[in-house]
Amino acid sequence: MKIMSINAGSSSLKFSLFDMNTNEVLVSGLFERIGIDGSCYTIKNSEFKIKQEVQLKDHSDAVKILLDKLIELKIINSLEEIDGIGHRVVHGGANYTESVVVTDKVIDDIVKLSDLAPLHNPAHVIGIKAFKEVLPNTPMVVVFDTAFHQTMPKENYLYAVPYSWYEKYGVRKYGFHGTSHRYITKKISEVLGRDDLRIISCHLGQGGSIAAIKNGKCVDTTMGFTPLAGIVMGTRSGDVDPSIIPFVMEKEGLSAGEVVNALNKKSGLLGVSEISSDSRDIENAIKEGNEKASLAQKMFVNSVVKYISQYYVELGGVDVITFTAGIGENSVQTRLEIIEKLAPLGIKMDIEANNVRGEVKCISSKDSSSLVYLVPTDEELMIAMDTLALIK
Repeated sequence: MKIMSINAGSSSLKFSLFDMNTNEVLVSGLFERIGIDGSCYTIKNSEFKIKQEVQLKDHSDAVKILLDKLIELKIINSLEEIDGIGHRVVHGGANYTESVVVTDKVIDDIVKLSDLAPLHNPAHVIGIKAFKEVLPNTPMVVVFDTAFHQTMPKENYLYAVPYSWYEKYGVRKYGFHGTSHRYITKKISEVLGRDDLRIISCHLGQGGSIAAIKNGKCVDTTMGFTPLAGIVMGTRSGDVDPSIIPFVMEKEGLSAGEVVNALNKKSGLLGVSEISSDSRDIENAIKEGNEKASLAQKMFVNSVVKYISQYYVELGGVDVITFTAGIGENSVQTRLEIIEKLAPLGIKMDIEANNVRGEVKCISSKDSSSLVYLVPTDEELMIAMDTLALIK
């Protein structure tokens, strides 16, 4: 069976087409600058890579071109070969605790939740409707980033703010990157042959979050009401004192929205280093003696270590710590710095084993109190697997 995973943004559409008999990616790609001058698409697999500029007035144009190219390139012989389509949706609120088949009600609910994800949910709906227009009879599924975290106990997802804010407006912790954390949980359970694991899953990339997982269920996570909370990230501040917002508003003559935008897009590694949000650039600058880059790295590592330590206690110990996403999978140095700071917990790194990128591997020493694993994430495959399970 062939399943397509879709991640639609306001001006983009990312896709992967899977052969679910082998979990192989047949083709993947990205349509960019939809509705904007200079729109283009990239389609690639192991044998070719095509990049071409093309006018894309809307997402429907992108979908039609995508499907035409799949046939033209002989990836499929007809549209009937696409058995299902899975759509990533950032926010499912508190009511959606798992992936679901697309219905009119589901689409309406995603729209209603746009207040909680104004940049993402409306774009996802556009993508869903574009595919429904071209492939009205193909079953579709939505996979929510927030769903995995809805097993958190109330004392972990509520904030100590007026309770009426939660009752009236849904002010609470929702958590994000849930599809990645769920994939990692599934994968490490398969590797270790156990489901009764206490896992601290570290998804460290441009955006980053950590999840405490017990027996396959999330009990706590770092991101909150929005993805701004938690650890230091590429351009996001992570946790800050909220009193900073009115203080900077007054000093800089900014609106609340402008300050929050700065916390989202001008902070984190970029804000402290003043050179880049990319961990690779930070590490290179450190080698050249850049003090602000070194400070940004230390703040990032400290923020991760603080949450790992908290979750270690919260879980009553940990069986395995996993690293994934861009930094987690590729930065040998950052993983080492994090684990070295966890020495008081008896967690130790195997220096030689840690010299690896992008493959499933145990990187802790034999005398470490907990296992440490590198586990590459695959959110697109997780979406495809959910879609296959539901359409069956």
